[in-house]
Amino acid sequence: MKVVLVDDHDVVRQGLKALIDSQDDLEVVGEAGDVDNAIRQVGYHTPDVVVMDVRLPDGTGVEACREIRSRWENVNVLMLTSYADEEALVSSIMAGASGYVLKRINSEDLVDAIRRVGRGESLLDPNLTERLFARIRGDESDDPLLSRLSPQERRILDLISEGKTNKQIAEDMFLAEKTVKNYVSNLLSKLEMSRRSEAAAYAARLQADRARKYPPEDWGVVPGVNP
Repeated sequence: MKVVLVDDHDVVRQGLKALIDSQDDLEVVGEAGDVDNAIRQVGYHTPDVVVMDVRLPDGTGVEACREIRSRWENVNVLMLTSYADEEALVSSIMAGASGYVLKRINSEDLVDAIRRVGRGESLLDPNLTERLFARIRGDESDDPLLSRLSPQERRILDLISEGKTNKQIAEDMFLAEKTVKNYVSNLLSKLEMSRRSEAAAYAARLQADRARKYPPEDWGVVPGVNP
């Protein structure tokens, strides 16, 4: 099974290459550190699996995945990231990724994930998807104001509570900054608030409630790669 590695950190790629090449049935045939080179490597080698980092210096792994899947539908993409981000998960699925795992995953599970994706199976981090479904259902809070927000607005509210600017939120969510600004205006209106600081304080309370309901210690069971 041929594999192309895409990660902007050379040390990470070398570690992954050593792990994958130690398997009798897997071989790394190409490497890339950015979107453009990733697409070139896939076009040249036509691998079975691309192991793709979500964040790259000249774009995102989501963009690269979308382009690869549109050109080579038989190439399967496994997103590998340090970020437990529901929005990136949804974007990756929409872009055609077959799997999404966290870098805290252990070596054995990562190799198994590559094999499964190479066979055409779908593979998503179970804890991350459960939290995503909980967010969509609105299970994380009974607050009546929160129920007014769309899942996208709820995600932006969380990022506001982290002190992120519209530009930073746009980068995290793969959106235009102007789009984020509109979302922020809408969610403030729905929450009957006039200031961003009010929304941040409100979100901090919600996150405390969510942390009690969904403790963080069970993140990163499978698949989830040791850095």
